[in-house]
Parts: sequence; C-alpha cells; structure tokens
Amino acid sequence: MRVRAFTQDDAHIFCREDQIESETTAFIELARSIHADFGMETAYIALATRPEKRAGSDEFWDKAEAQMANAAKAAGVEPVIAEGDGAFYAPKLDFVVKDAIGREWTCGTIQLDYVLPDRLGAEYTGEDGAKHKPVMLHRAILGSFERFIGIMIENYAGAFPLWLSPVQVVVATITSEADDYARDVVERLKDAGIRAELDVRNEKINYKVREHSLAKVPVLAVVGRREAEEGKLAIRRLGSQAQTILTLDEALVTLVNEALPPDLARARG
Repeated sequence: MRVRAFTQDDAHIFCREDQIESETTAFIELARSIHADFGMETAYIALATRPEKRAGSDEFWDKAEAQMANAAKAAGVEPVIAEGDGAFYAPKLDFVVKDAIGREWTCGTIQLDYVLPDRLGAEYTGEDGAKHKPVMLHRAILGSFERFIGIMIENYAGAFPLWLSPVQVVVATITSEADDYARDVVERLKDAGIRAELDVRNEKINYKVREHSLAKVPVLAVVGRREAEEGKLAIRRLGSQAQTILTLDEALVTLVNEALPPDLARARG
C-alpha cells in the first residue's frame, strides 16, 4: 500500500458560503455510494478539527467546523471527531473504509478552504451585483488510485465481481473439434462488451478449469463437440462445481446483464 507514486481524483468546487452545507452533503452521498459500489462500505466519517498550527481565528474555526459537522448530519452521518487532524487552513471530513482484514484506510476526503480562493483573488458577482469571495471545497473520492486498487484487491482476495474483473469470461475447449466454435463465441462475447479470452490449448479440461479458477476468473464457458453442434455453452462459476447449460444467445443476455457496472444496473432497475 506504500506506493512509489500516485494519481489522485482531486477536484475543487468553488461555491458561495451558503452552499457549503448542500455541496458537502451531496459529496458525502456520492462518496459513500461509490465506495459501496466497489464493495467497501464507509466504516465512519471523521471530522478533522483545528490543528495546533493553523491559519485563521478561533471564531473562523468554530464556524467552519460547525459547517462541516452540520453537513455530515444533514447526510445522516454522525461524524467521529479527529482532534487536531484538520489542514492548517480549515477542517475536513475523511471517509474511512475497512478492508477484508479489518484495517482502516482513508479513501476520500472533503476539505473546506477559505484561504486559497483569497490568495487566488477569486471572486464572483452576487445577486446583489457586488463582488464576493467564494470558498473552495477540495474533494477526492478514492484518494490514491494505486493504493485504492491495492486495498480493493485484498478486499476481494482477487475474486472480483463480474463487472470489475479484468478478465470476465474464459472460453475453454474440451476437444480441438470445438476450437472454431470457441473462437466464434469469444468474438460474440467481445462484440457484446464482455472481456473474454480463449483457451484452446491441448490440455485436459480439468487442468484448464483449475488454472483459470486459481486466476480467479469469475466465469468459465466450457465447450466440447456437443456444445459446438448445438450452439450452447456450459457455464461454470468461480467457486462452484455446478454447470449451467445455456444457448449462446441466452448466455450473452445473462452475462451482459451481470457485467453491468452498479450505476448502469441501478439505472435499468
């Protein structure tokens, strides 16, 4: 988890002071939703309060900490206070997730910043026609992509859900007589948006099943002479000995629906 370099999904929201609470609440809902999509529920949200060395008056920090706390409560969250962990310029909310073995990781943050917009000379024209200074919300959902991927790999022990797996389906042949059919199946799967690979090696099917199971491929489509003649697939799921016989068209519909990312699956209802 100690990466040599990292890419961060950092973004900055400029808004009015009276929009801090609504923007923060919207972000809390977004971050929790995305963490849940990746199979990592937010364990808790920490409110990091004023550090010893900081910019601004106590009155400023009282107001800023209250704004972040109220935003969390508006999103249905009672934040855990992390005394003194705020940035020097303002408080922040940190999203803490737990991995498969119970370790805690901060994978997301939103920080309130009055200082940088002032230093940038940022301003906007308000409804009163006068110039006003905006505030800035620094936000990251996953934090370091590289570290998040490491946490996620451990969380799933490498056995990713179908939508997330780098290789979703391997089409493996029992006999060389099914090779051409297997190639056609792989092309059909790829055309449907499935990340599929072909295994027509001259190896026994039990060897292939074991190898792809160790690689945590979620779906193995086995084809032999009968499947080739009938236009079918024998579907094996990771961790199961059972096989489901489906026509190629049935398998395509089933796998495409299962491979939908959570947001698209929700949209389809």
